[in-house]
Amino acid sequence: MKKLLETLCGLLAGIALFAIMLLTFLDVGGRKLLDNSITGSLELTELLMVVVIFGALPLVSERGEHVVFDSMDPYLPDFVKKIQRALVHLLCGAALIALGWLMYKTGGDFLETGETTAQLKILKAPFIYGMGLLCAFTGVIHLGLMFKEQQDNEGGVL
Repeated sequence: MKKLLETLCGLLAGIALFAIMLLTFLDVGGRKLLDNSITGSLELTELLMVVVIFGALPLVSERGEHVVFDSMDPYLPDFVKKIQRALVHLLCGAALIALGWLMYKTGGDFLETGETTAQLKILKAPFIYGMGLLCAFTGVIHLGLMFKEQQDNEGGVL
């Protein structure tokens, strides 16, 4: 399951990131060399950034690569750190699942009203649905992490 998660989310985020790079290259090249930029490139970049961010979110959570503020950890006993870690994952999981539900609901509203981007008229609903599903999936990952032992790579940057 972990391998499938890494493959699917990694491919999703990687392809979107490559598309942003290619789009930016072609847009700047067209603007500088041909005096003509790609119509709607900003909108496309924004939509692709949504895919990159929400596609990578489950991977970041599963790997424990979020920024963590742990200045008190050296002073806390191990059992308190375990309880704290479980509570943080519970809170993150619940918040992400709730946020995913709200986003999915918003996607339904956008689909009902036919909400599109301003210039290219791309439907927003599929992106909002995807954000909601990936957010909720990340929440489920956090709920699962409540019961796992802390890994060496967990603990953050800060």
